[in-house]
Amino acid sequence: MLNKKTVVLAVTGSIAAYKMANVARMLKKLGADVHVLMTQNATQFINPITFETLTQHKCLIDTFDRNFQYSVEHVALAKAADIVLIAPASANVIGKIACGIADDMLTTTVMACPCKKLIAPAMNHNMLHNPIVQDNIKKLESYGYGIIKSDTGMLANGDIGDGRLPEESVLVEHILKEIAFEKDLAGKKVLVTAGATREPIDPVRFITNHSSGKMGIAIARAAMQRGAQVTLVCGHCEAEVPMFVDVVKVNSAQEMFDAVTSAAAKQDIIIKAAAVADYTPAAVADSKIKKSDDDMKIDLVRTKDILKALGENKPEGQILCGFSMETDNVLENSRRKLESKHCDMICANSLRTQGAGFGVDTNVITMITPSDCTELPLMSKEQAAHRILDKLLTL
Repeated sequence: MLNKKTVVLAVTGSIAAYKMANVARMLKKLGADVHVLMTQNATQFINPITFETLTQHKCLIDTFDRNFQYSVEHVALAKAADIVLIAPASANVIGKIACGIADDMLTTTVMACPCKKLIAPAMNHNMLHNPIVQDNIKKLESYGYGIIKSDTGMLANGDIGDGRLPEESVLVEHILKEIAFEKDLAGKKVLVTAGATREPIDPVRFITNHSSGKMGIAIARAAMQRGAQVTLVCGHCEAEVPMFVDVVKVNSAQEMFDAVTSAAAKQDIIIKAAAVADYTPAAVADSKIKKSDDDMKIDLVRTKDILKALGENKPEGQILCGFSMETDNVLENSRRKLESKHCDMICANSLRTQGAGFGVDTNVITMITPSDCTELPLMSKEQAAHRILDKLLTL
């Protein structure tokens, strides 16, 4: 995902510096070329050898280091960097960068970097909220630096408050958002539905299906990483919803219908990947839960057809994509759905195909439009999400 990307990690003097070793490892695993800069104070918390072992690059600390074995100097590294993450960022280094002070290898390199720079402050709660520190953070933000909000919890001295460095996965997600993909969806509004709806029978039971929400969530995350403003309307999901998207949680098909149709007119692309229950209980003959399920009689009525409603009211220029999960006659049934729902594309798959369907991390999709049919091989749902977005951008 980060192949041919150069990430510079700038580590300052904070107890949270230990987290950055795992960040470096995670980025390397994603294919990034990782370089680490450290202040002298940071070396008191974590040994540079740790980063050198993980990254296979010399950890740069001293501006006047005469060891040229690695052929690295601050200007060359600054030119090569696709992104810089300063984490943990101490109040001292935040203040120096905000005031244009470059008196060590870390601040000198940061000053010379033309790429996007992210800062993750980590310090004592009272220090973080010192007006001087807050002014410096706002100043950096006005210069285009991305500020990663601190977490709240127990700090190193035992106090409870904000100032904690976020978890490693959060820091990596911020980097992925910035550089993992080209921003070909920048300026676009994308609405995605995901997961399964639940139709309550009584306070205990409900009607649902096996959808995990993984495909819809993968699409929402991919669209976000490609620069879109994403709204995710999700029912019950077994996958974690992505960062940096607006999430609307719903339970029933009616709630999903209301959430989607109320926001539909403002969207450039709508992708309905949720598996909505076809029926909802109209009435229960006996509201009490009896010993035998045979005594429970339920009248069922059809839920509203979200995709059809979207297609019939689709504004000019909007792209509508639906999903078609079939067991037989996949292409024939999916083409019929494409026409009857007034969609621009249907992503069809079969429950009978190994590696496709509910609950798994892979999928086998056929993308059907009015003019062509493209069958994708078995791939991860993340890969399939990007292929779907690629196709939608051509419509």
